[in-house]
Amino acid sequence: MGVSTTVALRNEVGANLKLALPIMVTQFTFMGMATADTMLAGRHSADALAAVAVGANIWFLLLIMFMGTLMACAPIIAQRVGAGRDADDTGVFVRGALLIAAALGVAWMLLMRIVPGPVLAWLELGEPAQQYAYDYLMAASWSGVPLCLCFVARNAAEAHGLTQVALVCGVIGLITNVLVAYGLLFGHWGLPELGPEGCGWGSTAAALAMLLAYAAQFARLPALRALRIFRRGWPVWQTELREVLRLGLPIAMILAAESWLFNVCALLMARFGAGTVAAHQVAINFAGLCFMVPLSIGFATTVRVGYAAGARDFSAVRLRGQTGMLMGMVFSLVSASVMAFFPAWVVGLYTDDVQVQRIAVQFLLFAALFQLFDGIQATANGALRGVKDTKMPMLITVTAYWLVGLPLAVGLAFTTTLAARGIWVGFVVALALAALGLGLRFRRVGQKFSRVPR
Repeated sequence: MGVSTTVALRNEVGANLKLALPIMVTQFTFMGMATADTMLAGRHSADALAAVAVGANIWFLLLIMFMGTLMACAPIIAQRVGAGRDADDTGVFVRGALLIAAALGVAWMLLMRIVPGPVLAWLELGEPAQQYAYDYLMAASWSGVPLCLCFVARNAAEAHGLTQVALVCGVIGLITNVLVAYGLLFGHWGLPELGPEGCGWGSTAAALAMLLAYAAQFARLPALRALRIFRRGWPVWQTELREVLRLGLPIAMILAAESWLFNVCALLMARFGAGTVAAHQVAINFAGLCFMVPLSIGFATTVRVGYAAGARDFSAVRLRGQTGMLMGMVFSLVSASVMAFFPAWVVGLYTDDVQVQRIAVQFLLFAALFQLFDGIQATANGALRGVKDTKMPMLITVTAYWLVGLPLAVGLAFTTTLAARGIWVGFVVALALAALGLGLRFRRVGQKFSRVPR
């Protein structure tokens, strides 16, 4: 590696981290809302805890589809910025994207009011947990429109390199969520005591608070104010707005394929007893926390690659994509080492139950194996989004997770002596295939770019 390449790599790592670190904190604030609801519900009653845990899971599985679709805004706007497009023209696109987001938000709200009834009846939670979960979801359903608008605002800000905007808005949302949920859950500060339904209203209040915070930032910061998203008149339709759906639907499928794989397998764990479920939750939660780092690096890589693609600097496209994947791999090696060499310490942070600890340590060793693959696939996906390549990544991930990973997990878990460990073997194989496929895909895309004249 030459001196110039080393310098370029070092500079790119710094530029990526400058974007990724605020995104990372933002991701943790988003996770913190669900964690806060769970902790508060646990102080109310066991039924409330079960209701909020199940309700939040249903809420997230529906959310991921709409969030993924709107994530297409980031590479589109980043490429406009990289190409030096006029801010006013980009603002026209953002206004149109906000209109699409509002329509998707209404669709999400309607789904949130239709889906929970049959799903909760099928789960047979029993009363009062089932009614609690339903009330929670009905209250949270009103968060659909403001949250979808927030997703577009966040992507627009991050595409301009202003990742601290989402961080500030995320912290405001988390604080609002905790205060409103606490007040309505227990009836404090003169508010009515609504029980778990109050946690749902906390989520809606948080979404509205974040939307107001984003509006304030778009009115305050020069780069965002130049977009003039508050101009008078109805949003103008641009041809590029079709790309939001053309690129976004495959992104939504990619996110859903992975999320649904892990959630379906979590339900299958129930066949092996409460102790195994608890152990699985411990291992998957810690792995999920570690995954926030390469995921954030992947988001930052989307923006960095998008800038280069917009500027038609194809050598930078390859460098930035490869650097993002290298960063994800390095962090994943660190987190995998912690899981492999100190599993008992990690598990001890979650539970004192000896039986649960014994099983969780085994699961954590499998988690250490797939950390490296998870880091590569997250950052490779981010790099591919930056060049607007989403259809082939969708086929790769759906194949890896649902055509290979899930059948393998079920087969090993229920037809061999591996039992619950077979599900984790399925995770490892699925993520390994996804990482390999996406890594090779970016290599091929990078080679194709190198042959395109500027």
